[in-house]
Amino acid sequence: MRIDQALREARSRLRASPSAALDAECLLAHVLAQSRTYLFTWPERTLNESQQRHFLELLARREAGEPVAYLIGEREFYGRRFRVSPDTLIPRPDTETLIDAVLERMPESPLRAVDLGTGTGAIGITLALERPAWSVLLVDISEAALQVAKDNARTLGATVEMVGGTWLAALSGPFELIVSNPPYVDPEDPHLGQGDVRHEPRTALVSAEQGLADIRVLADQAMTRLVEGGWLMLEHGYDQGEAVRTLLTEREYREVETLRDLGGQDRVTFGQR
Repeated sequence: MRIDQALREARSRLRASPSAALDAECLLAHVLAQSRTYLFTWPERTLNESQQRHFLELLARREAGEPVAYLIGEREFYGRRFRVSPDTLIPRPDTETLIDAVLERMPESPLRAVDLGTGTGAIGITLALERPAWSVLLVDISEAALQVAKDNARTLGATVEMVGGTWLAALSGPFELIVSNPPYVDPEDPHLGQGDVRHEPRTALVSAEQGLADIRVLADQAMTRLVEGGWLMLEHGYDQGEAVRTLLTEREYREVETLRDLGGQDRVTFGQR
């Protein structure tokens, strides 16, 4: 099978996906250990028997709904490739809004930061690489997720510390910055049965009280762990901006503000102790 033939077949089989062409290219590039550019530079090159078998296996799994990121084992975030597994959420471009918010508002000079519910480590590792003078701690309740984060930190050359635990319960602080992409999806949200989300760890997605339970816990705990003037910065659902602002204001956070993602949706809310 030639490369161009493989791509045509894959696009046809994945036509139900809104990203059929991209899915096909990512899977084939992974199988060939080449870039996507290579696929269009050498369309006439043929797959050997092993490559063809592997590609068709991945294609069948993608047809069944498995996320491309889990099939190839990685996802790009903030210009870097992070290893992912079914034990972690898949990093998304929306979360880059949180990174931008932090980098625009925090100094480059040394400070203590913690990334809660780190998963792949995408947030904390990115901050450590973008701000080498910072001391960054990654926290997750899942040992499997922490192992993925450790692998990413080692591969990307990030100096971070890691600890297992539930939010800030085991940490005394103090910190100048607390960031998190916590579970914030309502358990009754119909999107949980659609797309890639079906395959991601439910514990990293779902939170009680219309998706706000964990955010409430973080807001309460952070107030006792932040230095005076320190910041809590949270990712949340597109329809939760007003609720999270109210929640932080009620707890006497100052300078409370919500930022929108590239799609124009409320995505990040922060407040200062």
